[in-house]
Amino acid sequence: MSFLIPQAFADTTASVPADAAMGGGSFQFIFLLGFVAIFYFMIWRPQAKRSKEHKALIGGLQKGDEVVTAAGIAGKVSKVTDDFVLVEVADKVELKFQKSAIAATLPKGTLKAI
Repeated sequence: MSFLIPQAFADTTASVPADAAMGGGSFQFIFLLGFVAIFYFMIWRPQAKRSKEHKALIGGLQKGDEVVTAAGIAGKVSKVTDDFVLVEVADKVELKFQKSAIAATLPKGTLKAI
């Protein structure tokens, strides 16, 4: 089967070390630092900011706030406990949600305008 695979011969005229050809270890270190900086500014930092804003939203919930859940259900908060929120979506219709399911708060009077 060796007749299908041609033989490769090394070029003996090039005597440049591999590290010198690529700029050495400093180029690789700078490339790694650039990659870490891009990862931090494009992924980690924005996600941490969103998480912090959502925790502030959850912590500030109180009775009477108009909210939208992650499922898109809009209603008025009628009761807040440690882990759950009771949301009134219509007259005498209340649904219980986990606090983490609340996506956003709405300005006062939004539900009446809808």
